[in-house]
Amino acid sequence: MNAATPESLVFATGALAAVSLGLPLIASAWAWQARRIGLLGLPLAILGLLATLGLFLDAVPEMDGPAVRVGLGGWEAPLGVTLHLDGLALAMLLLNALVALAGSLYARGYIHSAAGERQFWPLWLWLWGGLNLLVLSGDAFNLYITLEIASLSAVALVALTGDTDAVTGAMRYLLINLLGSLSFLLGAALLYGEFGVLDLTLLGELAGDGPTERMAAALMLGGLLMKAAVFPLHVWLATAHASAPAPVSGMLSGMVVAMFYLILRLWLLIFAPLGTPALAVLLGLLGSAALLWGSLQALRAPRLKIVAAYSTVAQMGYIALAFPILILQPAAWPVVVFFAFAHGLAKAAVLMGAGTLQKAAGHDRMNALGPVLRARGRTVFALGLGGISLMGLPLTGGFLAKYLLLEAGLHGAAETTAIMQIWTALWVVMVALGSLLATAYILRMVAPAFARGERDPGVPVSAGMEWMPLALAVGAAAMGLAGAPLMHLLEHTAGVS
Repeated sequence: MNAATPESLVFATGALAAVSLGLPLIASAWAWQARRIGLLGLPLAILGLLATLGLFLDAVPEMDGPAVRVGLGGWEAPLGVTLHLDGLALAMLLLNALVALAGSLYARGYIHSAAGERQFWPLWLWLWGGLNLLVLSGDAFNLYITLEIASLSAVALVALTGDTDAVTGAMRYLLINLLGSLSFLLGAALLYGEFGVLDLTLLGELAGDGPTERMAAALMLGGLLMKAAVFPLHVWLATAHASAPAPVSGMLSGMVVAMFYLILRLWLLIFAPLGTPALAVLLGLLGSAALLWGSLQALRAPRLKIVAAYSTVAQMGYIALAFPILILQPAAWPVVVFFAFAHGLAKAAVLMGAGTLQKAAGHDRMNALGPVLRARGRTVFALGLGGISLMGLPLTGGFLAKYLLLEAGLHGAAETTAIMQIWTALWVVMVALGSLLATAYILRMVAPAFARGERDPGVPVSAGMEWMPLALAVGAAAMGLAGAPLMHLLEHTAGVS
């Protein structure tokens, strides 16, 4: 622990770790024998959100100093494993807690059978706890362990229904995740062989721009790009989302953002010296391709959940486009995190809303959803509100995030070469084109609700399945008006680098 770290934050970090890490993992182990684990899963999600919000409110005025580092078991690095808390980690913990609570309330109405509850809740709690541990880990090997915990839980949840499509999607997801995890582990092994430590902060002090660091960066960041479904490594995403239960799809969107968090964390702490204009151009081209490919596939997909899945590919293109900004202007990282946060809430809302319509109609074929859409105005409103944040319409979190990204990109380009200024102009065009394409596929999802025709609400669904997507969509939209505390925390975090 750094001597300048406030004692209150150290205590709060330990308490948060006990709630957000220990309780879900312990409860998930006990849950296999429980009959009504859903009665425990929901209070745990509420407790986790309250603990994270409490630390968030406590940390905003005190996060100007170094990151909070707590050695597990009293052992400090390099011998021990440390928990690392700063504004970046706290923002991701808050996103995990919000999506986990919404997903838990949604799942209470989505999962009806006792057998389904016994299978779903242990894996759900394990996934949530694994994602929290991933966010707080400050050790490269421990990051690999948490990647496996979260990935294997997610694979099992995708296959939960047991039908052919679910098992096929889960197997594809499993193979891609194993390949990504192995690549990450090989990169961590290279760093350990070169420097003899695995702690991220110590690695950041020792690493430079040598060949070992370059190979490790290619392996570790490449593995995470697979898990984040960044184009052209996105082949698992559509089948996994299409076959997964709706609350799982919402959590998968948070998991994709968590992979981006790790990429950002590793880049800022270890691999920043490797940034070059050529790498910025390459990432910009990949982001542009993702925007176009994902959007075009969403425009032609025959099923609602696949439309939402391909929109994730397109939205991850924005994050790939943001990394050149970090290379040109590293101080702009809070803007990138703000964008990822807004995306996580909006995309979880859209995926859960799509799941509600699928449950009510018994299918998610786009050409036959009109009657259900016309009869379920609340869910359509959630889809539309989450969608306008993804589009980036004014007064939403998506609009503010894109505006801040554009501002940071233009400011960084003004201080670089003419070639980079030309690329930045192209980047501005791609952001605008991506927003137009997002408008097209979001309208494709909700337009049948406004056409004349019969109204058929379909199978009754629980109140939670209608209200939770709306709550997440409202949260994503409200970030455009009330996102200042989050930006304040991120901008005043010195411990991230």
